[in-house]
Amino acid sequence: MNAITGRKNLSKVLLLIGFYFLGSFPVYSQDPDFYIFLCFGQSNMEGQGSIGLQDKTVDSRFRVFQAVNCGSPSRMKGKWYTATPPLTRCYTGLSPADYFGRTLVEALPDHVRVGIINVSVAGCKIELFDKDQYQSYSSTAPDWMKSIINGYGGNPYQYLVDLAKLAQKDGVIKGILLHQGESNTGDQQWPNKVRKVYENLQEDLELDSDSVPLLAGEMVHQDQGGACASMNAIIAKLPQAVPNAYVISSRGCTDMPDNIHFNSAGYRELGRRYGVQMLAHLGIDVSTNLAENRHHVGYSLDQNFPNPAYAHTSISFAIPVSGKVSLKVINQMGMEVMELADKAYQHGKHTLVFDSSRFPSGIYFYVLRSGEAILQKKMVISHH
Repeated sequence: MNAITGRKNLSKVLLLIGFYFLGSFPVYSQDPDFYIFLCFGQSNMEGQGSIGLQDKTVDSRFRVFQAVNCGSPSRMKGKWYTATPPLTRCYTGLSPADYFGRTLVEALPDHVRVGIINVSVAGCKIELFDKDQYQSYSSTAPDWMKSIINGYGGNPYQYLVDLAKLAQKDGVIKGILLHQGESNTGDQQWPNKVRKVYENLQEDLELDSDSVPLLAGEMVHQDQGGACASMNAIIAKLPQAVPNAYVISSRGCTDMPDNIHFNSAGYRELGRRYGVQMLAHLGIDVSTNLAENRHHVGYSLDQNFPNPAYAHTSISFAIPVSGKVSLKVINQMGMEVMELADKAYQHGKHTLVFDSSRFPSGIYFYVLRSGEAILQKKMVISHH
């Protein structure tokens, strides 16, 4: 064999090896600026809220990966659409995922998109998403629940994983949202059961636990007469089982007469809280990004002074037209700790005093809402 023939044969071998590896491993054209979030749980994550006109206007950067085929609106499973509700199945309602995504899109840079995948089953226990228990659990489920489960191929967990793998060809999974627990009320093992599902998702989707957090919302709160509010004490223990988990407070989120499901306003607020927590995890300077929103022209929210705050600190804001102003202080878990304003103000600048001596040292956020404007800034409380 001469040198030229040898080089040609070597080139053929290398080419064949290249084709072999290309065929053996998926080649993704992932967009690193397409942030994907997995949502699962029971009826409150499905969404039971009435969908109003204000909910039908959605930024096209907020997307939903359709989980099931639907006729109206016409959507096909496994394809991306603008995230106009419902985001779960054809006839579900408004859910926390709706205003979670809107909050992120409003705060993130214009080149970043946000995508949601929601696989949820009303009434189910967390066992339905357990690889080892879903079959025995499903076999005893009522017929109406079996119908939902069968719509997810009989295995909602695997259905979610399969959808997520398809979506990973387009973007990067950044977080997991859970709202479940009503059917597990009183189950002290719930945090460990959730950890198993979370760890399975990490393994099956090759996720990094340090960068992909788990956000879990509370049941309807005791302050609303929540029928399952006692479960919140168990949910509070989730970060002990899952170090990268955050509990999203439902305090003040309004609900339906059944005291189990949030109403539309409650879903909107709870979804925003999920969003604020995720943005904090991403290290996003929320105040700067939100201030650029076109709805915020003429509105301003100043940095509190002094900052860090010790005993008292002043917070000033300005509104261009007279109207109702809501100003709340929240902690890093998205829990409201103080309502500073909830009334009508005349246009112009106003200053409020916040008694920070009542709260432990740490990082907090204060959020102003007026009209369509939402402004937020970070505040440090230090007693050292």
